[in-house]
Amino acid sequence: MGARKSKAAEVRKADKKQKAIAILRDCPTSPRKMRLVADMIRGVEINRALGLLRFSKKEASIRLEKLLRSAIANWEAKNENERLEDAKLCVKEIFVDGGRMLKRVQPAPQGRAYRVRKRSNHVTIVVDKMVTEENK
Repeated sequence: MGARKSKAAEVRKADKKQKAIAILRDCPTSPRKMRLVADMIRGVEINRALGLLRFSKKEASIRLEKLLRSAIANWEAKNENERLEDAKLCVKEIFVDGGRMLKRVQPAPQGRAYRVRKRSNHVTIVVDKMVTEENK
């Protein structure tokens, strides 16, 4: 491997060390409903995000709160020498992708059948240190 490639790999590795990722797969909620809650906490500091999820009336917020706590625990495991209170963490990235779709049949009038699509989704949260002017 060349010098330039190895330096770039070291930079990527250092960046990955700071980030903590948590993934929720095949969550039985439609992606559209989950995105409404995900948009609420994107780019928000983690304590505020946990508060928003705790007091949200949406059913998807329960699962996202648990996933956010998992991402925080993953960050703590990666950065054992740093305190969570000192590090200003935020939800760096959050995205919701469509998962598999269960296709069911709903009986309809006059012998017909309507197709029911039960959607699911995959959610990914990336927690990282908040970028401020003094950090740059």
